[in-house]
Amino acid sequence: MSGPTVARSPAVTRARLPRVLHPGAWWWWALGLATAASRTGNPLLLALLVAAAALVVTRRRGDAPWALAFRMYLLLGAVVVATRVLFRVVLGGGQGEHVLLRLPEIPLPAWAAGIRLFGPVAVEQVLGGLYDGLRLATMLVCLGAANALANPKRLLKAVPGALYAVGTAVVVALSVAPQLVESVQRVRRARRLRGAGGRRMRLLHGVALPVLADALDRSLALAAAMDSRGYGRTAAVPAGARALTGALVLAGLVGVCAGTYGLLDATSPGYLGLPMLVTGLVTAVAGMLLAGRRVHRSRYRPDRWRLPELLVAGCGVLAAGLTTLAVDVHPVLLHPPVSPPTWPELSPLTVAAVAVAVVPAWLAPPPPSAPAAVAHPSVPVGGPR
Repeated sequence: MSGPTVARSPAVTRARLPRVLHPGAWWWWALGLATAASRTGNPLLLALLVAAAALVVTRRRGDAPWALAFRMYLLLGAVVVATRVLFRVVLGGGQGEHVLLRLPEIPLPAWAAGIRLFGPVAVEQVLGGLYDGLRLATMLVCLGAANALANPKRLLKAVPGALYAVGTAVVVALSVAPQLVESVQRVRRARRLRGAGGRRMRLLHGVALPVLADALDRSLALAAAMDSRGYGRTAAVPAGARALTGALVLAGLVGVCAGTYGLLDATSPGYLGLPMLVTGLVTAVAGMLLAGRRVHRSRYRPDRWRLPELLVAGCGVLAAGLTTLAVDVHPVLLHPPVSPPTWPELSPLTVAAVAVAVVPAWLAPPPPSAPAAVAHPSVPVGGPR
């Protein structure tokens, strides 16, 4: 005799089914981790943030072409760290008590006073370059995690109407690289089936021309399909209204950039941080709402913000908030001194921030299988009526 069945609410069942998470939630989470990385120079905390982003990407990325780009961001981060350390060594890394090695110094003219090429290399300067490079590399890796997890086409579908023309251009640009890769694979597969071979130059000639022809055919088909669906057609708007909305959007974006810089730079004045950011956001939103009235478009199955989206975005915001709070409570632990060199340590707040950052690996719904996750629409979604 079977036991009693437990009824589950539709929300719980829907949250556990494989589906594509709203791309905005992944970007909020990634920007929160990047903000947390920008507030610290602790290499141990930065390495844990990179590990958290890698774990989330490994567990929740799909099979789409953009999901395979996370490895490139890791390599780019390693190049950034190596370049930063190399600059410290080449442009004078001898300001410190613990000298690692002594390189031959290149004399410079008098007008280049204060700049030194090579010479003694100290541990303090190398560690300073390593910490700075690791901070920038961690921010790049966090943004790369968002690119690997978020579907760019679904993200552009949620772009406001004021940015409709820019969104259309970005959709077309994003479809170029995957189509070229797919065309190269298809042409090479056809050549192998025919038993074609030869020298490298002849092979390049036999692959390049079909790929370019196929890309041209797809571009023409995409342009015709977009034109038939009304892309590029806008309502008549007076010149004064267009100038007002453009000025509001531009001023708002400038305010957002200035406010973001104020939040990331601890030495900036207080009015340049959160107040400027809020003012810029309000101005930009007002301009976008006014400009969006002249663009009337429909959305097929618009993405909704559900409980998993809110939780994932909240994890990124909470991780950034905990790290910012830790800067005020334990400033020495967040920025370990390099002179004298000390072993980096973690505070309870930073450990909690890393734990919160890795939670989306289990909170977010699993991605769907390849046939459902990878779609190849020939026309960008979200066209006007």
